Formats: sequence, structure tokens, C-alpha cells
Amino acid sequence: MAAYTTYDQVGLAESVEDVIHDITPTDCPFYSLIKNEKVNARTFEWIEDSLSAAADNAQLEGFTATDGTLTTPSTRSNTTQIMTKVFNVTATADAVKTYGRAKETAYQLGKALKEIKRDYERAMIGVDNAAVTGNGSTAREMASVSQQISTTVDAGSGSTDPLTEAKLLELGQDCYDNGSDPSILMIKPADATIVAGFAAASGRNREFAQSRELVNVIDLYVSPFGEYRVVLNRHQLSTNAFLIDPSMFRTVSLRPFTRTLLAKQGDSDRHMVTGEVSVKHSNFADSGMITGLS
Repeated sequence: MAAYTTYDQVGLAESVEDVIHDITPTDCPFYSLIKNEKVNARTFEWIEDSLSAAADNAQLEGFTATDGTLTTPSTRSNTTQIMTKVFNVTATADAVKTYGRAKETAYQLGKALKEIKRDYERAMIGVDNAAVTGNGSTAREMASVSQQISTTVDAGSGSTDPLTEAKLLELGQDCYDNGSDPSILMIKPADATIVAGFAAASGRNREFAQSRELVNVIDLYVSPFGEYRVVLNRHQLSTNAFLIDPSMFRTVSLRPFTRTLLAKQGDSDRHMVTGEVSVKHSNFADSGMITGLS
């Protein structure tokens, strides 16, 4: 007589791990580095100024005073951008027993908040986008960080070239000459190996002694013009590397992100997460970026 096997059984219980595995990156380095401020209009402005260049200053005894040349401060502006995520969950989906989450609505809300934060990071530093004031048929768009930095160094001859230490030092000197004090070198992950290779250049050596641990990373780059903590950003422009002073940037909120329960149309609940936000660089001559990277 044939044995009775599990292939003959009915009513077998499922074996499902009570965990949902999701490795999608949720870190937003630029967003996490800077503080937030509130604005009260969809187009907001700020003022930046600078001193005249240092010059020879010697006068005759008994000189007659003459008026100096005065400069007018510059007005800068940006536009807020409306961001939203909408999800719809049926009453049954919230009532049934599920694995990896208690309630479907709570789980989907958590996902929506993470996704919209990634969208915000991309809008700030992942695109080269000019401000769009918008109208009744065109959505408003914020000017990205790349549009608010005037100190730039091209990676090569105008085409795409790899990141080099020489270009980093050139940009560092430009920032120093401007009076900027950047503390963050923000790069795409692919450039991390290039920066790690700086340690092997120009006859520099690493001493491993008796250690079995090989460390091939640079977390802090000390240059003649300042110390830069190296931060990787998956969302940033792949053609750019940024030297950033976080204290000079702000995320901006006209309407902070909130959840709204939309009008009920049946046996489900529609949820909308919405915010109206932007980004501000207090002085465009501060910080800097290397452009044209491969």
C-alpha cells in the first residue's frame, strides 16, 4: 500500500514569514543634512550681498573725501512645488489577517512617506531643474540645488570626464577664495572608489602592519582649504560632485506634508499625502560643484 504523503493531504497550513523584506534605499543624505524653514508664499525671496574686493587704500594728508561706489544686494527667489502620493485601501484589505504588517493602511502610509521623501531628495539634488512658476495648466517646480550654485569647475574639456583630485582642490580653492566654508563632499557611489584611490596617488602610502583588515575608503578628506566629510548620495546628479556647507541651505515648507482622507466613494478609503516644499541656498557664491563628470 502506498504511503500517504503531503501531496495527498488537504488543508495544509501555509508557511509564510511574518516579515516583509524590502532593501530599497530610503536614505536621503542631502535632506538629512539641512534644516527647515517656513515660508508664506509660493514664490519666496531672500537677499544676498558681498563686500568689494580688497584694494590699495592710502590717502594724502588732508585729503578730500570722495564717495565710494556702492553696490546693490541681489535678490534671489525660488518656487514651491506640490508633491503628493495617493493610495486606496479597501475595508476588506484592512480586515483580513496579513503577514508582515498589522494593518494594510498603516503599511501603505509608511511606504508613501518614504517614497515622497525620496522624490523630494531627487527634486533638490537629483536633477538640474530651473524654477517653473506654473499656471492653471502647468505645475510649479522648484529650482534645484545645481541652479543655485554659481561656483563651478568643469571636470574636463566640456565633455564627460572622471572625478580627479586636482579638480576637487581647484573647487576647494575657489570656495575658500569666495569665503565659503564647505564641510561635505557629496558624490555618487561610483565616485567613492575614485576618492578612495586618492590615498594611493602621488606616492602616498597606507600602512597595514599586522592587521588582516583591508580598509579602502576615505571618510574625511583634509585639503589645504578645509576638511570635507565624504557623503555618498544615490539620488544626486551623476554628472556632478558637490562641496556643500549645510548651514547655508534650507528645506522650505509652505505646507508641511500631511495625510488627508479623501471623500469616500465606496467600500474603501483613499488617502492623500501632500506637501508644498522647496529648497533655498542663502548665497549662490557659497559651496560649489564639479560638473561634467562621467
